[in-house]
Amino acid sequence: MDRRQFLSTAAAVTTLASLPRDTFAQDLLDIPKKRVGLIGCGWYGKCDLLRLIQVAPVEVVSICDVDTQMRQGAADIIATRQKSGKQPRQFGDYREMLKEKDLDICLIGTPDHWHALTMIEAVRSGADVYAQKPISRDIVEGQAMVAAARKYDRVVQVGTQRRSTAHLIEAKQKVVEEGLLGTIGHAEVCCYYGMGRNATAENCPPPEYLDFDMWTGPAPKLPFNPVMHPRSWRMFKEFGNGIMGDMCIHMLDTVRWMLDLGWPTSVNSRGGTYVWTDATGNVPDTQVATFDFPELDVVWTHRAYGDAPDRDYPWAVFLYGDKGTLKASVNKYEFFPRGRREPTLTGAPKTEWDKYPEDQHEKDLEQHVAAANRAHQLDFLKAIQDRSKPVADIEQGHISTASCILANMSLELGRSLAWDPEKQQVIGDDEANSMLARDYRDGWEHPTVDNI
Repeated sequence: MDRRQFLSTAAAVTTLASLPRDTFAQDLLDIPKKRVGLIGCGWYGKCDLLRLIQVAPVEVVSICDVDTQMRQGAADIIATRQKSGKQPRQFGDYREMLKEKDLDICLIGTPDHWHALTMIEAVRSGADVYAQKPISRDIVEGQAMVAAARKYDRVVQVGTQRRSTAHLIEAKQKVVEEGLLGTIGHAEVCCYYGMGRNATAENCPPPEYLDFDMWTGPAPKLPFNPVMHPRSWRMFKEFGNGIMGDMCIHMLDTVRWMLDLGWPTSVNSRGGTYVWTDATGNVPDTQVATFDFPELDVVWTHRAYGDAPDRDYPWAVFLYGDKGTLKASVNKYEFFPRGRREPTLTGAPKTEWDKYPEDQHEKDLEQHVAAANRAHQLDFLKAIQDRSKPVADIEQGHISTASCILANMSLELGRSLAWDPEKQQVIGDDEANSMLARDYRDGWEHPTVDNI
């Protein structure tokens, strides 16, 4: 059985993800203990790393963060979770950590504006990489990241773990691949979570434990605001891609994966800030985008206020066919044959608390996602073993990320953007193409395909 066959059933993925630490992996994957480093020790950096520790024989030897409190907190919990009981070395500059060239695996959980530089330096140092989504803040960064992974022959898995979510794999197989939807002509993706978009705070000096200049890195140097750090940096276009880049990428990527879609041919988006006009952040609180694929169109909607039209699916995928409808989210899926009000097929996520009781007490862990994250880490490890592409390979991450960035560009420019995937350019639009790479702050060099 090859890797892709191995991952082709939800049962196989679920079984692997639920193996206890003391019986996992060494025999099944025949891998030696991996030396691991983490760049970005905040919320999702820790979530990813602690799931990897649960399923694989690893030793976390190095961590890096510009926030000394966050870094020390991560070191403390790592020491309680890894078998050796050791605390990892601590760094404030990722370049110092990576120049040691002693890591087999590097996980990246930084804000979006840091993903490209850290990932490229990590693969250059010889590490395989697990990088959070969206992979980049601009499209040229993403192009350089794909090129770097190929140039240095490294496995790079992107944290779009819907592709490793057992109940969504089941939905893909039992509903989509079995043809229960019939001819699929339209897809909708959405998010109606507030996402902290209404947060307000006054600028102030950065805390002593935060190296704010290094935190800013290549991004524009703004006055420090408590909304920026931690986590709500996503509400600033200087550091992230907004709700579009944070939440749409997951569900758009899910549709692309379920339906085997490549690049959109064009992207159009409209929206703005209509409700939280006094909030500190500057990304849209309302946005609609249409992604035109050769096979069908996919429409995204987000509102950071009000209720979801379907309260059971506030962040979701809807696939519409002539024979039925599939509703899917991180919490469940339901298939409704045409004309039926009740689903005939359903699925839900697994918690696996019996095998991983620590999940129940881990601060900020999304309980419904933990098993999917473990399965995603296992897919990453299997790809490392085989030297093959993982299920969320960096190129797939680039397509989904760039599509969302194009939507943000379309909103800013006020027009549709036609995309040429071969040339990696917007067709016939010099102004849009000038926006594919943002300006870096003095002292930092923007990566390109030619300078990696």
